[in-house]
Amino acid sequence: MTSKISLTRYLVEQQRVDGLIPSQLRLLLEVVARACKSISQAVNKGALGGVLGTAGSENVQGEVQKKLDIIANEVLIEANEWGGHLAAMASEEMEGIYLVPNRYPQGEYLLLFDPLDGSSNIDVNVSIGTIFSVLKKPDGDAGVEEKDFLQPGARQVAAGYCVYGPQTTLVLTVGDGVAMFTLDREQGSFVLTQENVRIPADTKEFAINMSNMRHWDEPVKRYIDECLQGKEGPRGKDFNMRWIASMVADVHRILTRGGIFMYPWDKREPEKPGKLRLMYEANPMSWLIEQAGGAATNGRQRILDIQPSKLHERVSVVLGSKNEVERVTSYHTGT
Repeated sequence: MTSKISLTRYLVEQQRVDGLIPSQLRLLLEVVARACKSISQAVNKGALGGVLGTAGSENVQGEVQKKLDIIANEVLIEANEWGGHLAAMASEEMEGIYLVPNRYPQGEYLLLFDPLDGSSNIDVNVSIGTIFSVLKKPDGDAGVEEKDFLQPGARQVAAGYCVYGPQTTLVLTVGDGVAMFTLDREQGSFVLTQENVRIPADTKEFAINMSNMRHWDEPVKRYIDECLQGKEGPRGKDFNMRWIASMVADVHRILTRGGIFMYPWDKREPEKPGKLRLMYEANPMSWLIEQAGGAATNGRQRILDIQPSKLHERVSVVLGSKNEVERVTSYHTGT
């Protein structure tokens, strides 16, 4: 790459040359990127900034919140009050939707986000991240209601995540492939470092929490057992297991070198279809994976085709290298 291309320049080119994104969506994505830079700074300070540890509260799912969960949530809300391109937001950390104060002409877009994915890793200095998804507000709606957010993932107009690790990397799709941007701390902006990210169709790596094996359904047990048999088994090759317990970090690895990530339904809470959130985690990550040539299902159907019924709906997730995802799905469907 002969010259540094900033995120802003990249988005302007997408708007001007390709006509992929309207100006209001470009402005929204720039605001999200600025918020991610602020969160990155808070993460980097760690104990020096007094941001480690729990906050003594729970989120809407009854999970104990970390101090950084709350900080990241507030940063995203405050940042997106700056412009008139956004109508409302929804966060994994909040029970209901958040209407953007009507100081400007009402925006056309809806933003959903997981402000700090993998927060159980905060205190041990392991990669964490922010996930976001952008939907178009339904035409003809004067106001915004929760039902306006309940759109299948296939209707997303932008999605991405920012991973806070050894580097801070922003990964984005607007429906024309996947691009990666690395935060240049000296320059203070995200710089394009990879375009047209592609996931190999085959892999020798899987990511799953093996401690839950006894709770899995038979199709998942079958798949993992075949992987563990290595060259002597039906797959005829040795697999490696990787598990970071941060979806952002696990998905980033898959986008970088391939692999399969699974967070399946299990028997501990049989009434729940899965643990991960459809709107805040599964939909944006599934679209990124598909845009890079991979696949994403809930074990039986394409995740992006699922019609949400509630804001905090949960789902099983199988995503990554296409041939492996199709194999796991076929074990569930019997096809």
